[in-house]
Amino acid sequence: MKSHDTVFPDELEHLAMIQSRLDAALQDAEASAGRMERQYTNTRQYMSDARGEIDPNEMFQTELLLKQADQTGAFAAEVCLRLAKLKDSPYFARIDFRETGSQESFSYYIGRFSFRHGYELLIFDWRAPISGMFYDCEPGPAGYEAPAGRIDGELTKKRQFCIKDGFMEYAIESSSNIQDDVLQRELSRTSSEKMKSIISTIQKEQNQIIRNEHAHTLIIQGVAGSGKTSIALHRIAFLLYRLKHQLSARNVTILSPNKVFGDYISNVIPELGEEPIFELAFSDLAEIQLGQTVGFEPERDPLDPDHDEYHQRTRFKSTIGFKQLLDAYIKKLPDTVFQPSDYSFGGFTAKKEWIQKRFRAYEKHPVKQRLKMIADDICDLFASENIMKDEIPRTGAVLKNLTSMLTIKNSLALYRDFYKSLKKPSMLVLPSKRTLEWADVFPYLYLTAAFEGLKESKITRHLVIDEMQDYTPVQYAVINLLFPCPKTILGDFGQSLNPDHLHTLEDLRLLYHDAEFVMLNKSYRSTYEIISFAKQLQDNPSLEAVKRHGEKPVITACCDNRDKMNQIKKLLSSFEKSGAMSLGLIAKTNTEAKTLYDILSKEFDLHLISPESSTFHNGISVTSVQMAKGLEFDEVLIPDADSSSYRTDYDRNLLYIACTRAMHRLTLMYVDELSPFVKTD
Repeated sequence: MKSHDTVFPDELEHLAMIQSRLDAALQDAEASAGRMERQYTNTRQYMSDARGEIDPNEMFQTELLLKQADQTGAFAAEVCLRLAKLKDSPYFARIDFRETGSQESFSYYIGRFSFRHGYELLIFDWRAPISGMFYDCEPGPAGYEAPAGRIDGELTKKRQFCIKDGFMEYAIESSSNIQDDVLQRELSRTSSEKMKSIISTIQKEQNQIIRNEHAHTLIIQGVAGSGKTSIALHRIAFLLYRLKHQLSARNVTILSPNKVFGDYISNVIPELGEEPIFELAFSDLAEIQLGQTVGFEPERDPLDPDHDEYHQRTRFKSTIGFKQLLDAYIKKLPDTVFQPSDYSFGGFTAKKEWIQKRFRAYEKHPVKQRLKMIADDICDLFASENIMKDEIPRTGAVLKNLTSMLTIKNSLALYRDFYKSLKKPSMLVLPSKRTLEWADVFPYLYLTAAFEGLKESKITRHLVIDEMQDYTPVQYAVINLLFPCPKTILGDFGQSLNPDHLHTLEDLRLLYHDAEFVMLNKSYRSTYEIISFAKQLQDNPSLEAVKRHGEKPVITACCDNRDKMNQIKKLLSSFEKSGAMSLGLIAKTNTEAKTLYDILSKEFDLHLISPESSTFHNGISVTSVQMAKGLEFDEVLIPDADSSSYRTDYDRNLLYIACTRAMHRLTLMYVDELSPFVKTD
């Protein structure tokens, strides 16, 4: 057994004992899983052989037995998997705690999952109440909130371990910088293809966010590399643990900016012992709601300068003022869209005043749903007056008549009328028949919700919204209608990608005025040198770097584009021999990324990350700033850091995003003149 730090004989002995218990438990679990599998197979075979010969009651009982064996077998397989993971790394911390009034301290080992041997709990889940003291407390007075109430006492010992493949790589005795030590080690590692859990390095301020189970809506504004996405996912894992009788993985949905990012983060929740959660791209949400009735164009590249009028329309629809215009229009709908008249059938009549009164009584429902409810009311009214048992109309016939009283017949016509009412008809352009521009999709759905209704999610009980700065106020309004459930909303308004989006963090806080709000200003991803370099790009005095030192960013002047391409090839060749896991070659736009990929892929094994991509891989990735956001690489190369590519305030923002993807090494290249935002002194 190896250790690069202090060797604690008692810890090596304890680890050996735990491994022995885990071995025995794994053998028992595997034997149980084997029995379940044999029972399932035998029962299936019996049912197949005896079909037609056994009576229905026995067949029913056998089917129940089969179902039970299937469920038990799946549970046994899950137990085996957890025990195998625990054998690899059973725990990462130990705390010794003495309750007030007690003479004796007890040791608690903390890991990804709990592990019980007989009646003895040998490893505590990192989400257990007592485990919170590891993240929040130093040796000395300490306490935690147990289900039965507050428990106070003294933390007498605190140790942290790194155990991999069953071997203790290091053990560190508690001190004021124990977590800093471990954090430095973990941050110095190379990147991986999937985002990893951070349970061994959760910081105190992060732990408070993760364990917040009371906020209905939690907004996390975090700088690049602050771990906000990881924190949000760990919060979900914590809620699944704490609210296991109210919330399951199938009740959680995460809105991801794109499929590559969804793939990159997909491993975190399963690594923490929970089922994968449902990931939904924003465009998928649009398709689900629009169905076959209306189509839409995908969002155009916001950096494309050739569509001035398109950008003007997008900017107009991105503000909170635009949502307020929609709200004012919707408020007037009852007076404008429905003009009732008397409805008569035979000797029965429903007066228009009565119909109007019923229409207003159902004001919480969409317009067309109100008409269905009024049609039922009219049929009930006529039935109550039908003393002579005359023929009365069917509900469908009444509804058809009521529908004819609408001044506007469908949501698309209503959406057109909205712009006419503003005297801005040019703000609505349909690329083709019944096809919307992307910026119109959610304003259209917002009006549709008031006119016809939307498909509200009944399954989702917690929604995670990542990259919050990329969604407009009216998009949030639709999200709130579709998902009226608790939310974790996170992002960084310092990393806005779309120059046509004019809304701010304050606008978001207006939309969620009752939300709890937290800010994360410390960046963990990049070295001190890279973050210091990035700070000059985005004047953010609150941005704080972890004191993990590395190479200074390299700025390379190239004679011309040919020389630049040779320099890029030289750097890529060097990377392939370096042992690093990932390099991101980040161009400004998707078009430029594709051009670079086409040239360089003839000589190098590359991955192109484009809007059409769905997975993230280690190695050399060629991508744009848009697609790189949320990802991280051991090394980053920015090939076009010149004054023509990055010259506006918005470009400054893009360059900041690109630079802060780098964990350990950053290189910028340019031809002619360096971007004015990059300081070389």
